[in-house]
Amino acid sequence: MNGAQHILEAFHRHNISTVFGYPGGCIMPLYDALVDDVGVEHVLCRHEQACALAADGYARASGRLGVCIATSGPGATNLITGVANAHRDSIPMLVITGQVPSGLIGTDAFQETDVLGMTLGIVKHSYLVDDANALPAIMEEAIELAQSGRPGPVWIDIPKDLLLTEVADVPSLQPGPQQAECPDLSQALAMLRSARKPLLYSGGGVSLAHSEDSFRRFAESSALPAVVTLKGIGNPGKHNPYNLGMLGMHGSRAANKAVDECDLLLVIGARLDDRATGKLDGFAPNAKMIHIDADAAEINKLRPADLAIQGDLNAILNGLTETLQDKPLAISDWQKQCRTWHTTGGFQAADNEEPLAPITGPAFIRQLSRIAPDDTVIACDVGQHQMWVAQHYDFDHPRHHLTSGGLGTMGFGLPAAIGAQFADRNSTVINVTGDGSFMMNAQELATIRRYNLPVKLIVLDNQCLGMVRQQQELFYNNRESQINLDDNPDFVAMARAFDIPALHIERTDQIRRGIETIIAYNGPMLLHVAISREENVWPIVKPGASNREMIDETRRPSKASKEQVA
Repeated sequence: MNGAQHILEAFHRHNISTVFGYPGGCIMPLYDALVDDVGVEHVLCRHEQACALAADGYARASGRLGVCIATSGPGATNLITGVANAHRDSIPMLVITGQVPSGLIGTDAFQETDVLGMTLGIVKHSYLVDDANALPAIMEEAIELAQSGRPGPVWIDIPKDLLLTEVADVPSLQPGPQQAECPDLSQALAMLRSARKPLLYSGGGVSLAHSEDSFRRFAESSALPAVVTLKGIGNPGKHNPYNLGMLGMHGSRAANKAVDECDLLLVIGARLDDRATGKLDGFAPNAKMIHIDADAAEINKLRPADLAIQGDLNAILNGLTETLQDKPLAISDWQKQCRTWHTTGGFQAADNEEPLAPITGPAFIRQLSRIAPDDTVIACDVGQHQMWVAQHYDFDHPRHHLTSGGLGTMGFGLPAAIGAQFADRNSTVINVTGDGSFMMNAQELATIRRYNLPVKLIVLDNQCLGMVRQQQELFYNNRESQINLDDNPDFVAMARAFDIPALHIERTDQIRRGIETIIAYNGPMLLHVAISREENVWPIVKPGASNREMIDETRRPSKASKEQVA
């Protein structure tokens, strides 16, 4: 077999059945090998960035390795944003690109770029293959690296001639993972038992470690009031009575108040991101902190931990649960206080009952949450709609919420929804997007049509870059700059041009019928939702401020002050 055929053999050995890619000159030997291989489904996206983002969505929704393929030069550079997105959110991904033939490297050959040099900061590891016989071992190591420990993207750049070179050696399968040992938890348990106001703070590391069930059992047995990061949404489940929701810049007042008042913060699988913590010296000022994470680099990176525990989350959570089941925590007063805060400072705003009223983002998302099946996967883009989903959609599992957390990539949602639909052809997958984000990768409507994917598309259209406009209004004296999108195309006509049915709604009384129609439709469908340009996400914390300085609608600048500035 040649190098290209060995790559496909590695896919078979590791049960990789779906890859996302776009062909070109230097990766052509791999595409030639695909002609004879019926065991690997190749998904042809319409832009290499979408290939990477679709592989990302596939991995998030399924918990399996996402794979994307492209050619050299612009093919590789177009992957970079999607790979950086996966890196920031620790998504397991294998990236394979063709490179110019070995003898042309360094000569500024046609479509040559220094992929290794450009991508060092956005991958867990990378290779420029210089020996065809090393390729099988590199494939084994790369697939293992991408998924082990703290996951992340691994990039293999392969010169075209090595893809065509015969390779004899096939590596034996590596032994499976060993049973993880539980570290000593006695100090953590002592700190939990002595605390009067302990708070559970979890992030995306829970699902990355495949420890959703272990976390759920611990959350239930400990009965700790809990807050989640953007990527931790869904960790406690939708029926946990102590879940206060998301904390941070757009978190609930209840969640941020609990962090401010707690005396012990138990951090599990979270990296204390600035959007979650706000100004660090004002974050959990009265609390000791236990930080549990698989990655030692995250512990003590931003805030020193009073107790650091590095290890396998399943083993640690199971160990904590077993002990607490025998002797529950005595925190009834604290639980009662947190429930009170949640009742008055959560996201339980009433829907507008006036049938002819304009649609508001939060009201629409609450209706969507009530109507959609419990196992629906929601893939968001970035902006106001992303925060409304985080605030008002009731998720039962973290893998049902696909969102670009660390990088904030506009254009993520549509390709991610495509990846999620390939991960499970029978699931309900909805891309909730804004008009700005939708246009970033709208060409992927062709991918949906090509494969007849039943992805549902919801475009919340305020004809502007809503989150940028909101921050300009609140923090830049209402000085709007380059945020108008009032020349948007007719999104209904645009979808129909791709042979995708579409509806338009603009009144409150149209919400339920619109949502029920697209979910019931047997195929892809787009729902265009007109919302007010002036609508904001509340509450909000000014970048760099403490979370206790949350701003709500009562502090919104008046229109008069806007006119004075103009």
